[in-house]
Amino acid sequence: MRRLPRGRGSHEQRDVPGAAMMADFDPAFAVRLLSGIGETRASEWDALTDGGNPFVSHAFLTALEDSHSVGGQSGWLPAPMTIENADGRLVAALPAYVKSHSQGEYVFDHGWADAWHRAGGSYYPKLQIAVPFTPATGPRVLTQAPGLALPLLRTAERFCAAHGLSSAHATFIAPGQAPLFERAGWLIREDIQFHWENRGYTGFDDFLAALSSRKRKDIRKERAAAREGVEIRVLTGDAIRPGHWDAFWNFYQDTGARKWGRPYLTRSAFTLLGERMADRILLVFACMDGNPVAGALNFIGADTLYGRYWGALIDKPFLHFEVCYYQAIDAAIALGLRRVEAGAQGGHKLARGYEPVRTVSAHYIAHQGFREAVADFLARERAGMAGNRLYLGKRTPFRKG
Repeated sequence: MRRLPRGRGSHEQRDVPGAAMMADFDPAFAVRLLSGIGETRASEWDALTDGGNPFVSHAFLTALEDSHSVGGQSGWLPAPMTIENADGRLVAALPAYVKSHSQGEYVFDHGWADAWHRAGGSYYPKLQIAVPFTPATGPRVLTQAPGLALPLLRTAERFCAAHGLSSAHATFIAPGQAPLFERAGWLIREDIQFHWENRGYTGFDDFLAALSSRKRKDIRKERAAAREGVEIRVLTGDAIRPGHWDAFWNFYQDTGARKWGRPYLTRSAFTLLGERMADRILLVFACMDGNPVAGALNFIGADTLYGRYWGALIDKPFLHFEVCYYQAIDAAIALGLRRVEAGAQGGHKLARGYEPVRTVSAHYIAHQGFREAVADFLARERAGMAGNRLYLGKRTPFRKG
């Protein structure tokens, strides 16, 4: 049994509300609410996806749990919802969290929360179907059986009703999964990220050749200035040692304190990630006199390199662009990956060859009146986002014609 927050008081529940609905769907299935993804077998959890996205892997998500980066007083209470077949084997799941705030999500709904509170309601707690602190696209309904998607989302809705949650939000949904949420009647929200696309480049110079002459010269100058007096080291797998995580922790703490007020991940999270998935991690260090002074943490997917965290102990012009963006392009080309996702926001990425792409989130709002207000807002916001993507798309550094 586990205790979950609700608007007033709390309620203990093990089987997720919606199990009865699943019985109508197929009595052979059972719906469960778990206390954490660590309660599942890694082989069964990972079999729910194609294994291409590192952030929905059992290794990544349990590292967050076991390091206490989620749970406790973090405001991210793990509440994964699962479907098991008659043999007790996991066949579908939602990586879900009960949230008492909107931090670490990167799809901003603070205005919605304010409006809800002004109307006399309680926006928190809410349900977040996401990878904590990770603005990277990926699957949110985990299953190899598409027919289980709708029952699973209906389960999330009933869970909200049973525990007094105002809403449910699935963020940074893989583009191919957006229709699953639309068919369930969830509201769709759009945003913009900047991704780099590998158009069959054989090396960085090949990529530069696709840019306008002026942009090509600018990037070469930036790289030269950033690397003056600096040695770049790229590490993965067994080459990553505990001392490297000590160095990166210092970078991460500095960035976290400046951006978020406090770091989201604990120190032990990096140790566990290194132990459990080092072959899917790529660390880039900038060193001076043999000592790391800046670094970036990337994760390697089946076809994408995901840039996640960066930090520096020095202020050197263009070092951020070199360590985070240009080294990521170098690595993606070398590894034969199709793209680089460099995280949330950052219009400065446009001049470095990262192009605007549409990202999608989906939202279930329990209150009909508030749902209608949010739907109206999203319709107007989508029109603006489409215009922004068109505007930005015309201002990429690539040669025209």
